[in-house]
Amino acid sequence: MYERRKDRLLPRSQFARRLALHLGVAASGVLASLAIGMAGYAFFEGLGWRDSFLNAAMILGGMGPVKTDLSPAGKLFAGGYALYSGLVFVVAAGVVLAPVLHRLLHHFHLDEREKG
Repeated sequence: MYERRKDRLLPRSQFARRLALHLGVAASGVLASLAIGMAGYAFFEGLGWRDSFLNAAMILGGMGPVKTDLSPAGKLFAGGYALYSGLVFVVAAGVVLAPVLHRLLHHFHLDEREKG
């Protein structure tokens, strides 16, 4: 999927397509994680979908839960979901940054070849 060290730099239009693909993958992962959080809050706490969305979105966004008076099962879910959400953030950032960093490093390797 990525060009090799000896290949030419990818044209901007193809790079934009690659970046859009990576953004789509990251967004899909975040939306799936949001759905998991909503389902967990609806199941463990009996919250409606709007309140479940709010709590899951706040945890996924790193802000913390809105509803804090949780049942014991809800507390375990919220803790596990918070840990999971931290990993989702790191993975999504890596997926989005990968093509940008690859292009930057590939550009530097091209400069080294031209000088050498």
